[in-house]
Amino acid sequence: MNEIAPTTEQILRELFADQDVKISSNRVGQLTLEVPAEHWQFVAQKLRDDERLAFQQLIDLCGVDYLGYGNDEWETEQASSEGFSRGVDALGPGRFDWAHRPESAEVENRFAVVVHLLSLKHNRRLRLRCFPPLQPMPILATLVEIWNSANWYEREAFDLFGIVFEGHPDLRRILTDYGFVGHPFRKDYPLIGNVTVRYDETQRRVIYDTVEIEPRVTVPRVVRRDSRYVQTDHNLADGQDTEA
Repeated sequence: MNEIAPTTEQILRELFADQDVKISSNRVGQLTLEVPAEHWQFVAQKLRDDERLAFQQLIDLCGVDYLGYGNDEWETEQASSEGFSRGVDALGPGRFDWAHRPESAEVENRFAVVVHLLSLKHNRRLRLRCFPPLQPMPILATLVEIWNSANWYEREAFDLFGIVFEGHPDLRRILTDYGFVGHPFRKDYPLIGNVTVRYDETQRRVIYDTVEIEPRVTVPRVVRRDSRYVQTDHNLADGQDTEA
């Protein structure tokens, strides 16, 4: 009688019994392996080299900021059943200027690095997550030596979230400018930024100036079929020019 092949979860629990990992699965069956920072490279190496798993392809790596996680800025309790009075509060993430930005709150496991792996050999996918410690910036070992495709992904996470990947061969900004201050995907970074870049005709050079834009709350426009569109259809049917 043929033995039933072990599942990915069973293999992970057996392989990393001593690494204090956490394994979970969501409603759609996505498997997540949460790894302590001190075992990050060790676990990644095993996931790639163990023939029962063979996760030889890193398809994505990104940073996550859990500051304000779960806070909803949509005002829906007082909204009508049709949703016409739905709006947003003005105290949502990023709705402040640079001078009055809030201090970074002490949130346990604020930053995370999330990796998605693919095993072509076994047709399996796996999600890795790690919460790097803050000291004072989040620091985590690089995965470039294990998966070379992590190179630019880690640079992006460093640029946008300020997550430092120790051992990275060329860790520098990749999307923002060389003189950019801060990390724009952090939840305590204002939506309007901190400086304005413009060309000065008098000085004949690019200069950095103070931001003149006021933080604002916008409400998505919802197009509904009402009397305006009915009247337009009626005019088109009669051959009338709606622009008149």
